[in-house]
Amino acid sequence: MSLAKRHAVVTGSTSGIGLAIARALAKEGADVMINGFGDAKAIEAGRVGIEKDFGVKAFYNGADMSKGADVEAMIADANAKMGTVDILVNNAGIQHVSPIEEFPLEKWDAIIAINLSSAFHTIRAAVPGMKAQKWGRIINTASAHSLVASPFKSAYVSAKHGLAGLTKTVALELATFGVTANCISPGYVWTPLVENQIPDTMKARRMTREQVINDVMLVAQPTKQFVTVDQVASLAVYLCSDAASQITGANLSIDGGWTAA
Repeated sequence: MSLAKRHAVVTGSTSGIGLAIARALAKEGADVMINGFGDAKAIEAGRVGIEKDFGVKAFYNGADMSKGADVEAMIADANAKMGTVDILVNNAGIQHVSPIEEFPLEKWDAIIAINLSSAFHTIRAAVPGMKAQKWGRIINTASAHSLVASPFKSAYVSAKHGLAGLTKTVALELATFGVTANCISPGYVWTPLVENQIPDTMKARRMTREQVINDVMLVAQPTKQFVTVDQVASLAVYLCSDAASQITGANLSIDGGWTAA
């Protein structure tokens, strides 16, 4: 499969799942725009690495995904630099773990904004171009938590359930325009997001680090293994292919059997 002459925007892609998806799309020939926070030198090294490794153009936009105006400006920047946004991957996400009665209001607002509302803003801005050219791929990184809940994650679970609903709605609206919209719903993937929530979970559940990993995270995954970022990226690349043109509105689990129960 070749994605040569395609242009992709991947949010939350300076590390983890997003960076793996950006690199996988670039490997197939797509120019990419990455986005996210982090050390400026590390981000630039990642951008340059994509260009050197795959011979494509790679750009960076530091839009704050909690701000709708920033998000719209990023899509405009991508259109200006690449010509079109053919592939949109909404991957930006944050997490906070806390009992609901103690859940900080600012954390709720930030999680909803970044994990859910940002996808609305990117899609809203990118869809006119996709409809005009009669081709597009929208991929939203949801979570097993778009299908099931876990305690102490009220904002995250709410956002991911909402993202699944948004995906279905967009898929129906764009079904006759050659544009697909799908969710990828990973279980626990070993990323900085997962690693960073371990201390909060230790506190909320009064557990050790090892207990959190084995008795909270992997207890739900029958394979007892973390999903890898490359496995998620491979599924994203497939969804961009012509072979996947009739897959739309789907929520595809890659969770080691978590949601099979």
